[in-house]
Amino acid sequence: MDVAIVEFESYATSVAGALDVLDVGDEFSTRSGVLIKPNLINDAPHPVTTPAACCEAIINYIQARCDVPLVIAEGCGDSVLETDEVFAALGYAALARKYDGVALLDLNRAPLTTRERPECPVFPEMILPEIAFTHYIISVPVLKAHSLAGLTGSLKNMLGFAPPEHYSGRHGSWKKAVFHGRMQQSVIDLNRYITPDLTVMDASVGLADYHLGGRQCDPPVAKIIAGRNPWAVDREAAERLQLDWQSIAHVRDGLQE
Repeated sequence: MDVAIVEFESYATSVAGALDVLDVGDEFSTRSGVLIKPNLINDAPHPVTTPAACCEAIINYIQARCDVPLVIAEGCGDSVLETDEVFAALGYAALARKYDGVALLDLNRAPLTTRERPECPVFPEMILPEIAFTHYIISVPVLKAHSLAGLTGSLKNMLGFAPPEHYSGRHGSWKKAVFHGRMQQSVIDLNRYITPDLTVMDASVGLADYHLGGRQCDPPVAKIIAGRNPWAVDREAAERLQLDWQSIAHVRDGLQE
């Protein structure tokens, strides 16, 4: 099954329900650890950012099934705030203190490695955190339209891995501003380097117009959308926002890359 779509009741119930449908319990111990990647672009509360409660439901699900190191990792994009400030403001620092075996990692300051993909037109070479290539990655985005990308879902959530020292400037003040230049192809290229193994999308509410605020979906979408295939998840997400996913190049292209 590519995608599981579960009615939102609570994070504890609905996240577990979606992961049960996907039958992913045996997958979490296949790598060095599990990296949980929320969307914490800044310190604005849900539905702009992924709530700590959603990631807590994933932690509980995994810890009930295996003993594996867990890392909540993000590299915020805010032009002023640092990731540790965002972690503290949104309850992630408290969440990590609550659970044994759960650490926080600022991807903006993580040890780096260089990889090459000559077929990528924007990024034939990328400098990325080492942990992206050692851990099982769970992308945990919130459902949002995006002013430049059309949709910010599982695939675009990987921008948090890009270190600002190499990918800021030129197209804005935020920490990953290089991606603004050729947004669609940049996201496609990035996901040729690092693609999530699993997505758990919080579509309990949904932002209909803009990724940093604006109109919320009315009525709320009220779903958890999960899957191993992030292109398929993002296509479902686009439909929930009444967007044509075929017009969003990073969602349309690159399937199964």
